[in-house]
Amino acid sequence: MASGPNMMDPICLVENDNELLSVNQKALQILEKISQPLVVVAIVGLYRTGKSYLMNRLTGQNHGFPLGSTVQSETKGIWMWCVPHPSKSEHTLVLLDTEGLGDVEKGDPKNDSWIFALAVLLCSSFVYNSMSTINHQALEQLHYVTELTELIRAKSSSRPDDVEDSTEFVSFFPDFIWTVRDFTLELMLNGHPITEDEYLENALKLIPGKNPKAQTSNLPRECIRHFFPTRKCFVFDRPTNDKELLADIENVSEDQLDPKFLEQMNNFCSYIFTNAKTKTLREGITVTGNRLRTLVVTYVDTINTGAVPCLENAVTTLAQLENSAAVQKAADHYSEQMTQRLRLPTDTLQELLEVHAACEREAIAIFMEHSFKDENQEFQKNLVEIIKDKKEGFLLQNEQASVKYCQDKLHELSKALMESISAGTFSVPGGHELYRKAKEMLKRDYCQVPRKGVKANEVLQSFLLSQVAIEKSILQADKALTDGEKAVVEERARRETAEREQELLKQKLQEQEQQMEAQQRSLQENIAQLTEKLARERENLLREQNMMLEHKLKVQEALLKEGFRKKSEEVNAEINHLKNMIDNTKDDDTPWLALALDKFGREISSLLCTPGKLLGHIVSGVSSLFKKK
Repeated sequence: MASGPNMMDPICLVENDNELLSVNQKALQILEKISQPLVVVAIVGLYRTGKSYLMNRLTGQNHGFPLGSTVQSETKGIWMWCVPHPSKSEHTLVLLDTEGLGDVEKGDPKNDSWIFALAVLLCSSFVYNSMSTINHQALEQLHYVTELTELIRAKSSSRPDDVEDSTEFVSFFPDFIWTVRDFTLELMLNGHPITEDEYLENALKLIPGKNPKAQTSNLPRECIRHFFPTRKCFVFDRPTNDKELLADIENVSEDQLDPKFLEQMNNFCSYIFTNAKTKTLREGITVTGNRLRTLVVTYVDTINTGAVPCLENAVTTLAQLENSAAVQKAADHYSEQMTQRLRLPTDTLQELLEVHAACEREAIAIFMEHSFKDENQEFQKNLVEIIKDKKEGFLLQNEQASVKYCQDKLHELSKALMESISAGTFSVPGGHELYRKAKEMLKRDYCQVPRKGVKANEVLQSFLLSQVAIEKSILQADKALTDGEKAVVEERARRETAEREQELLKQKLQEQEQQMEAQQRSLQENIAQLTEKLARERENLLREQNMMLEHKLKVQEALLKEGFRKKSEEVNAEINHLKNMIDNTKDDDTPWLALALDKFGREISSLLCTPGKLLGHIVSGVSSLFKKK
């Protein structure tokens, strides 16, 4: 059962001392325990614009994130509040409240840019909060969005001006929501009423002209349109016109607030609860609390070294940790289930191998569910090797259990025979026949013992061989038999011993064949589940690429409509790049999958195969016995 949070109050996630960012260890411990998928909503904006109040309302409370009634910013760094999602079962809603941008008390203006970039990287819905109206000044204040291409990398190999890098921002950037507070204008355009979303899209239209001022003004507009395919806008009236109530807004009851503001607030909360998406990484990798923990640490560590956070590197780091944990989880499941389902000793080797196959199938499925980006299937190969070792351990336990059980039973059953030998019962004329009958009775009794296991015949043969010298002594002392009869009996005994040896070797050969069949099944199961997983990943990648292409085509179409033909043509490079990516992903003739599976198959076969010497020894042993016959 996936576990969720139980936070009564928010906690600082990323601390900011205006020089270095640091991650709060207590916050990481909270995230580490959240195994549920996350819906992450982050809010940014100028300081003292009511961001914290908006986030508190998403928890159904007025209190929580600290509010302020002075011109001084209350929130420093990034604060986190994890609560059960009100409408998505088995999901956690994570709210991130960031310190106000443009705080005059800050020493390093670059600090704001990193907070902004971190919020974009960590969330699935990005709320930009501003005051009064979306105008030229408001867009200029959003200059941080124009710096994202310098502060974030999609791929580790990309350069700042790479088409590939900026194109792929669309695949992992969050949904964009602009909230306009204390909005006093009418939603009208050219004499017609418009929606809040239309108001935003109209504000994002590019300004005609080639002069530097127009180009500077257009830059944030272009970035928002290029990087955020899903955009939404909410406008809010003032909560109340009473200044005293505004100064103490967290203690104001709903009946003291403007009904229009309450309606707008409820619409905003309802939209977030219904439409805010689960946080995912590239190719549909779902982010849980523990995964978000790793991302926060990775990004902050990278920023503090002076480098640029890279999604590909972060996902690689995350994959290394997650895949190691997935291997352990799968291996533990295999051990637990084998221990629960096996009753040692098993009647036959095949019985154990069938339980092994079922437990291995489940273990591989668990690994596939919890792993991602397993480059060259290194972690899956590790799992194969671990399960192979564990299987061999169970095989050994099974053999040891069988040997002990059979030896104990033979010791019990042979007591009377041993006592008779010691008492000289068979040291009389006709004693050998008496001994032979007693031995045959012992063998019959032994054969009737249930669940002796895989070593039953071997243990019996060992016992019978230990009796050869005794039987020979009894035979030679038996005066009822002639020398010729004794020779016949000795020859028959040798033949019976050889036949038993032949049966033992046949059994070992059969068990060896069963082992090889089990290895083949293991190989097939690993390849089948890997093939299915790679096919799913391919579909996810194709869906992601098509979404990116659809967005870029819309951007190009909008530019054409607005008369920016040259800018429209510039988008062609990104569109062509995406089309090539899609063609490569779609191409069924692309040999990489077949080559990858073939290479994986060969490596797994090498890991699983039984040493040829043992098989050769068994085959030659059986052959030699057939020749003797």
